Amino acid sequence: MTARHPVHPEPDVVVTGLGATTPLGGDLPSSWRALLDGQSGAAVIDDDWAADLPVRIAARAAADPAEILPPVQLRQLDRSQQFALIAAREAWADADAPELDSRRLGVVVSSGVGGLTTMLDQYDVLRTRGARRVSPFTVPMIMPNGPAATVALELTARAGAHAPVSACASGAEAIVMGRDMIRSGRADVVVCGGAEAVVHPLPLAAFAAMRALSARHDDPKGASRPFDKQRDGFVLAEGAAIVVLESADHARARGVRRYARLAGAGMANDAHHVAAPDPAGAGAAAAITAALTDADLSAADVEHVNAHATSTPAGDLAEVAAMRLAFGSAIEQVAVTATKSCTGHLLGAAGALEAAVTCLALRDRVVPAIRNLDDPDDEAGLDLIRISPRPLTAGKAALSNSFGFGGHDVALAFTEA
Repeated sequence: MTARHPVHPEPDVVVTGLGATTPLGGDLPSSWRALLDGQSGAAVIDDDWAADLPVRIAARAAADPAEILPPVQLRQLDRSQQFALIAAREAWADADAPELDSRRLGVVVSSGVGGLTTMLDQYDVLRTRGARRVSPFTVPMIMPNGPAATVALELTARAGAHAPVSACASGAEAIVMGRDMIRSGRADVVVCGGAEAVVHPLPLAAFAAMRALSARHDDPKGASRPFDKQRDGFVLAEGAAIVVLESADHARARGVRRYARLAGAGMANDAHHVAAPDPAGAGAAAAITAALTDADLSAADVEHVNAHATSTPAGDLAEVAAMRLAFGSAIEQVAVTATKSCTGHLLGAAGALEAAVTCLALRDRVVPAIRNLDDPDDEAGLDLIRISPRPLTAGKAALSNSFGFGGHDVALAFTEA
């Protein structure tokens, strides 16, 4: 691993707290254990409202917010905001609840879709019960910045509260913005990540109309199968993941544990198609290369990549092309996993969850295997982690890739703390 160039004056940024609520568990430790065990959160939806949908598979959160939050917050917060609050409380406690000037604390929490279910539900209220029965909390519940505002209010964060929206790259982009807030001197601590909750008839019907979802109703837990020859789309999921970032000096002064160092980040855009990835992978490769450059890493320094890999036929191979462009011959030494095979696709929260998982992989020096990878695509040709978790070598770096509709490309580079 090369030394950091002295021309970079920005402070090092480390991860000091993690939290999540996912289809695999109500917190991050239980979700991590389930990932290592190769469990799946996917199931067929048996609600009456799903009976006529072309795709009835989803990965719902393992812990219902109704069993965790008080009634007043359930009434006033969209489900995505509820998830964000639950994950943020876990991450904040995990970081030993830093005591600092509120003007030095920032929040960046994204959502790819926002409070869509609230909007649709309240429109039904308007049509069936009249305007006077529409909830007065509708507007703050449907705002795309609602999860960020909820977390900022919870923690009294005054350095700034932001919500970059970049589809399925949103959660990763939130982490980049959090890193930039610390590097620029705006904050000492930033709570960042993503939240999503759109398991609802309209999103399911819309994604199905795009042929983006797996329709493997006879085997829902086998539906998400990244890089497999039989992959036929992703599994829609819900939940949230939050990462607490901190300047290394601030964390050292507090004596707090550090999961990993956020060594670098890269962002680019395909400018190819609103929904289809560039099959050549040029934009994604540019993001990966930028992350390596920002981290002062060479391709040979990277041992592991948590791929975006949603399990769509075109998307997985476009990412393969990107990794081959970015890593060159060094790709043969990079072990690749795809945790959406277990969690499903959390859309705007996916990048944050996979970043958190990458930090845990570095901490424990082990990477979860790809579930359902029975027959790897011949065109992939990568070192795909199958069947059982893979140990990691000490001192190596790991990347987390996130790509979104609109051509958004984000790569995060982590090293051991």
